[in-house]
Order: sequence, then structure tokens, then C-alpha cells
Amino acid sequence: MNAAPKPLLEVSDLTVHAGVNDIIRNISFTLDAGEVLAVIGPNGAGKSVLLKTLLGIMPATSGAITWSAGVHVGYLPQRFLVDLYLPMTVGEFLDLKPHRTISNERALELVGIERGWLARRLAHLSSGQLQRVLLAWALLDDPQVLLFDEPTENVDVAGQESIYALLHHLQESMHIALLIVSHDLHVVNRYATNVLCLNQKMLCFGTPEETLTKERLTTLYGEHTHFKHTH
Repeated sequence: MNAAPKPLLEVSDLTVHAGVNDIIRNISFTLDAGEVLAVIGPNGAGKSVLLKTLLGIMPATSGAITWSAGVHVGYLPQRFLVDLYLPMTVGEFLDLKPHRTISNERALELVGIERGWLARRLAHLSSGQLQRVLLAWALLDDPQVLLFDEPTENVDVAGQESIYALLHHLQESMHIALLIVSHDLHVVNRYATNVLCLNQKMLCFGTPEETLTKERLTTLYGEHTHFKHTH
């Protein structure tokens, strides 16, 4: 019998301090190839800190983070502000990527953008268009894992579903694992394989059916949270 493949990411008892205070504590979970893991929780729960610690941007105080050998990880931050006077084009921005496996044109194709966009100024893009360009940047080195911190925070309602549908398409067509911080519980229910409930400590980890219950969400967000499963 063949052994089960190892997870792309294993996190065990992860704790991160800021001064003497815990930001997150005793977090444990795994991420498998092709899986979609959604991280949910109220503001200040430590979700962005978790992503930055996984990427080595912030140091862990204790615990272990183990990435599979040779895995490539892409990351889209919560905010990416572009100076309106910046003369940089999409093509010039993508050319700044130091290591790449695919071409700029192929990366744009993967996110549904025509190659003519390479000549467009970053400062002239809408928030939704900029998110697609940032996603193209993340795809240039053909990652096995993509980390997203609120990928539609600054995107209008019409563009939000388009971004999530695109992520779902990439996950299925390229077998990319996604780790997404999101406040949209309906999106989480629709796309996530597993859900990590975080409020400094880990309150739950499991499938959307197991975790997105009224009782769990009340514990996480308070009495005024309303959500029902849709199938």
C-alpha cells in the first residue's frame, strides 16, 4: 500500500508574541496539495500575522512551521497601494519578479487578462484589475501554494465574485493549494475544503459543515452573526 502524500504545510503549536502579549498561540493545522483552507475570525484575531509568520516575514516565538521540500509559495497582501503618479506599466512591474518559470504573457492568460495589458499603467487600473495583475505576479514562478489576505477587500461587489471564481478555477485546473483569509462566510462555505477559526487561539478546524455552525460563529463573532449553509 502506498503511503499517503505528505502535506505541503504542517503547523504545530505555533505561537507569536508582540512584546509580552500573544498575538496567536498554539495554532496547529495542515495544508494538503490542491486543498483550499480558509482562515476566519474577527478583526484583531491574528489572521494576517499568521500568514506573515508562515512566510517568514514575522518570527515565530515557539512551535514549528514545516513546508514540504522545494515547495513554491505565492502571496498576495491585504493592501497594495499604487502611487497615481507612478509611470510603471504592468509589464514593467511583472519584469521585477526575480525568479520565474512562466512568461508574463502566460501569467496574464491564466488570470484572464489579454497580453495588451502589459502596456497599461498600474496607476490606471481598477482595484479588481490590480488584484488580477498581483495574482499574475504570484503565478510567475508556478507556485504550489497561494496565500491570500482578504483578496477582495478593496474590490467592488461585482468584482469580488469574479476574483473568487478565478481562484477556484486556478485551484482546480492547476491543483494549487490555497490558504485564504476571508470575512465572506458564503464564499468560505462554497469554496473551502477546511476552515480554521482563529481568535488569537484556534477555536476550530474542520470542514465548512463542521465549523460554520451557529454556535461556532456566535463564539467567534458574537450574537449578531447570521449565516446558513447553501448547497
